[in-house]
Amino acid sequence: MGKKMHQTNKQEIIDAMQKVLNYTYNNSGLLEEALTHSSYANEHRNYHVKDNERLEFLGDAILDLIISEYLFKKYPNMPEGDLSKIRASIVCEGSLAKNAKKMPLGRYILLGKGEEMTGGRERASILADAFEAITGSLFLDGGFNEAKRFIHETLVADVEQTESIETLYTDYKTLLQEAIQKISMSPIHYEVVGEEGPDHDKHFYVEVFHEERSLGRGIGKSKKEAEQDAAKKALNYYNS
Repeated sequence: MGKKMHQTNKQEIIDAMQKVLNYTYNNSGLLEEALTHSSYANEHRNYHVKDNERLEFLGDAILDLIISEYLFKKYPNMPEGDLSKIRASIVCEGSLAKNAKKMPLGRYILLGKGEEMTGGRERASILADAFEAITGSLFLDGGFNEAKRFIHETLVADVEQTESIETLYTDYKTLLQEAIQKISMSPIHYEVVGEEGPDHDKHFYVEVFHEERSLGRGIGKSKKEAEQDAAKKALNYYNS
């Protein structure tokens, strides 16, 4: 009985998510996989549940391609460096999480009990990863054009409503890199210097270095978030 109820609830989630996406999957298992966080998969190992990390990997690449094509056509005279900076702002964790919240994607993600209790449905890293996984699942099920439609209705629509590129999500890593390149050819690099908390509520500490000198230390609920925080603090130091 419990197993049947579990399956029924999952099907309701899939049906509701398909309405949000305005797309009916040929293989609904791909959508289920895209919505499955690793914490949920770990709690249901006996059912051989797949998490969304592989689809996230694929979706990340598809997302970059779609946004690159969009920017290439929208700004025919813009140099490569500026195109890369804008793309980084559009596909960064904060931007993806913002669009995921609008859907609202967090409502439909399959989470483990620990993640559920600690606010996982609102966590930027989980939302951004699920957004990428959805992109990957649409590509596999409906092809490139279906994935492109989804991205254009979400991320691209967001960009089109923005009055200026500067008001997009700030990519502090890119800004720091550009600032350093003005004074040195030596690259900067990021290192995870600490972690704390259980898997469902982990915090990462990242330090950014230039020529073996620490420029700043950041904290975040994901490595990407901590890197952005470290870069932001390094910029604040340079600009002070």
